[in-house]
Amino acid sequence: MRPCGRALGVLCYSLMPLSVSIVCKNSESTIGRTLESVAGLATEIVAVDSGSTDGTLALLERHKARIIRSPWLGYVKTKQLALDSCSQPWVLCLDSDESPEPDLAAAIRKAVESGTAGGYRINRKVYYRNKPLNHAWQPEWRLRLVRKDRAFWTGLDPHDRLELREGSTENLAGSLRHDSISTFTEFMAKQARHAQTMASSMHAEGQRGSVWKLVTSPPSAFLKQLVLKQAWRDGWPGWLAAASVGASAAMKYMALIEMSHPDET
Repeated sequence: MRPCGRALGVLCYSLMPLSVSIVCKNSESTIGRTLESVAGLATEIVAVDSGSTDGTLALLERHKARIIRSPWLGYVKTKQLALDSCSQPWVLCLDSDESPEPDLAAAIRKAVESGTAGGYRINRKVYYRNKPLNHAWQPEWRLRLVRKDRAFWTGLDPHDRLELREGSTENLAGSLRHDSISTFTEFMAKQARHAQTMASSMHAEGQRGSVWKLVTSPPSAFLKQLVLKQAWRDGWPGWLAAASVGASAAMKYMALIEMSHPDET
């Protein structure tokens, strides 16, 4: 450690050969925490913004982020643009509502300084009303810390996925805070949009909707969260989380069935 230039006598770590990539649009309510969580960790923050009209850009400028203005290209292509725009050999890929907790930040630093893997998976944990859901969606391992020259984005929008061309992956200790739920009413509206996007991606891949999937997938998704993940242990928010997963599955297959029968009345 060395004395930090911002406050005499305060110790801070040297910046690492690490870029943080973020995609955002009108993310003022969450991106401040994201930026604060990586302050002093990375050499650069690269943000691809797709037309923010709130205070997002001001927050990015305040944290000295390099802003790339781009039309929305879809989840996979926009995140690939952010990754390609980074200059450092290591990249931490974040959404604008995600922030590493201090224990994860320490693990990231250690991995970049001495790690040998091609990439590292991070456990993402949803927060609701400033408290973690310790069972719903848990564990949710996501590859997020990667060597830039080995990584690429893939998947079907909106379910993007970061993968490696080569090299091993390991898990990091700590949690990635995910502030995706302000209210479950707003969350369900967002899930409806995601369900429509996913159905469109599946339809473009040649998949067709079926009543069987509509009947079986929603209760399966609900019970997986409630029973296997033990979301009930998170109290009533856990029940709402499980219900939201089931409702999302129903909306996806409803949309896919409709797309599969465009000319029928």
